[in-house]
Amino acid sequence: MNASLFRSCTASLSARALARPAARVGASVPCRAALARRYYSEKAPDAPAADAGKDEAKPDAEGATPAEQECLAKLKAKEAEVVDITSRMRYLQADFLNLQRNASREKEQTRDFAITKFAKDLLETVDVLSLALKSIPPHVARPQADGAEAPPPTEKKPEQYLHELFNGVEMTQRQLVSTLFKYHVKPIEPLGDKFDPNMHEALYQAPIPGKEPGTVIDVQKTGYMIKDRVLRAAQVGVAQETS
Repeated sequence: MNASLFRSCTASLSARALARPAARVGASVPCRAALARRYYSEKAPDAPAADAGKDEAKPDAEGATPAEQECLAKLKAKEAEVVDITSRMRYLQADFLNLQRNASREKEQTRDFAITKFAKDLLETVDVLSLALKSIPPHVARPQADGAEAPPPTEKKPEQYLHELFNGVEMTQRQLVSTLFKYHVKPIEPLGDKFDPNMHEALYQAPIPGKEPGTVIDVQKTGYMIKDRVLRAAQVGVAQETS
């Protein structure tokens, strides 16, 4: 009896021990399947969201997103502004260079022609000296040696005094003209030239045989120029047509 009871207890224990691992195995398989299903089920819903994000990142028909289009529009506006400012700067630079050149030229002209009034006032003195020289005949002003005995050194003839006067006036005139030359004031000598109204002032006209009409035949008052400007026009007589 005791043996039969031991065998029955052992069989029941074996049946229970075999049933428990089977139950555990059966329970673990559904859990793994569930986990697998959950894994795929969790990733599957994220796919549409990712596609939606890709759709948003796709460019539109013009090749850029709205944000990029706004940035491109601002960039184009700034580029146009830069071009406009650069053009204005170039114009301003050119105007500044022209202003510098004009100021430099005006400065040189002011320096060159600053003595215009002074030179014009000196011309009257030169005219007076020229008239004084013309009042003395050349044979009296420069007497030639004729072999006659010269007077003693203490005695002078009137012609000698006149000759000395002539030399003094001539030296004065030469010195004045030389001073004017230093300041770029030069005389105009138009005798025999074609009449030029910009440089000559016609006082009279006279028919002169053999002279081409419009030719300067006489100079009453010498003209002067200061560099390339006429300081005073020469007063002249002009040949007229002979009828």
